[in-house]
Amino acid sequence: MTDPLGPGSPAPSPLLVVVDGANVVGSRPDGWWRDRKGAAERLRDRLANEGLPGHPGPVEIVLVVEGAARGVASVPGVRVESAPGSGDDRIVELTAEHAGRSRLVVTADRELRRRVTALGAEVTGPRAVLD
Repeated sequence: MTDPLGPGSPAPSPLLVVVDGANVVGSRPDGWWRDRKGAAERLRDRLANEGLPGHPGPVEIVLVVEGAARGVASVPGVRVESAPGSGDDRIVELTAEHAGRSRLVVTADRELRRRVTALGAEVTGPRAVLD
């Protein structure tokens, strides 16, 4: 079989999935506000165990956390980024840093959706990782 990219070509980068932790956690009224860090850890673990439903190919998942959820550790399969300020700003930065690659941002935040689609990213809502 012939390599469609040519011999010695690097493999394409996996889909970059950037998850707006605060927005996804906050989309379900399950008491997350009593333990924001614990809620972010549960989301991280779910992402690590289940990946991104409907995307069987390789994905690189980055969970962006902010505020009281800062300090959540990365685990195999999910890199956690603690935003030093606004989580939305960090998500936009990550999206811009990876221009030229397929990117999917998971959020329901309208303004964030507008900002990342302007950078060429696709967007999906929290149900993509919660259902």
